[in-house]
Amino acid sequence: MSRFDWSHLDAHLLRLLVAVVEAGSITAAAQQLGVTQSAVSHQLDKLRAITGDALFVKSGRGIVATARATALEPQARALLRQLRDFAQAGTFEPARWRTTLSIAANDFQRDVLLPPLAAQLRQLAPGVDLRIVPSAVPSLDLLRDGACDLVLSPRPPEGSDILQKRLFEDRYRVYYDPAIRTAPRTRAEYMAADHVTVLYPDGLPLDLDRHLAARGVQRRFAVCVTGFAGMPAFLRGSPLLAAAPALLAGGLLRDFASAPMPLACPSLPMYMLWHRRQHEDAAHRWLRAQVEAVAPDATAGARAAAGRRTGR
Repeated sequence: MSRFDWSHLDAHLLRLLVAVVEAGSITAAAQQLGVTQSAVSHQLDKLRAITGDALFVKSGRGIVATARATALEPQARALLRQLRDFAQAGTFEPARWRTTLSIAANDFQRDVLLPPLAAQLRQLAPGVDLRIVPSAVPSLDLLRDGACDLVLSPRPPEGSDILQKRLFEDRYRVYYDPAIRTAPRTRAEYMAADHVTVLYPDGLPLDLDRHLAARGVQRRFAVCVTGFAGMPAFLRGSPLLAAAPALLAGGLLRDFASAPMPLACPSLPMYMLWHRRQHEDAAHRWLRAQVEAVAPDATAGARAAAGRRTGR
């Protein structure tokens, strides 16, 4: 009979399970947790004895989670949230907060909003680590399953369990390499050009592209990339055009010229999304307040940088 039973479970073992499943590696999990590989192996042996399952087995040169470990991982996340809420019941002091926050964002949202948020957290909550989850088209299951604390998205949520706050609004501009071509002056010039655009891995196009296509605006997409970060390599040295957020003129697309779109386009709103279960949580309320607080200055700074680049 094992000398361990369920009463030996603690937050350290739960965090370990989540870390190894997430990292898919003992070494990577040890680095994430800030402990040695031998400590991870020892704690895994303890967890195996408690659960009566191997949890992780060798596969090629790495390891994979067993079916039992895969099933236990979301339960472990839920228990960790409950333990965190239990510990933070009553008063909340950001300076004493010790956690890892996960925020799902694409490359546009990441570069505009999250660096100033990280700076704010370093100042007010230095024990908080920020983990960015790449998210082309975020699934709301990231919030429902507890994989993320917040999601940034241009689309308001569907479902009464997901709440939202509108953070800012941007507009689209047309970007091009001024060493190769000039800005399209008319709708006809714009339509006659070849374009680079974003087509997300699941096949979903930009909201702008869907909007224009629904109105009969047909453009030739010579190149499709999976995110805005892929555009510069194809714009540089080519006559291609790219329709992208104006705020990117001070960041990812700062090396290019831009001009107003020569046809009517919808604006680009940005929302912060979270699950209803965290709505009244003191720590989560504080986090949302920090995101709201940095949004005006972050977007103003990006617009100023964009204005210097475009002269408009």
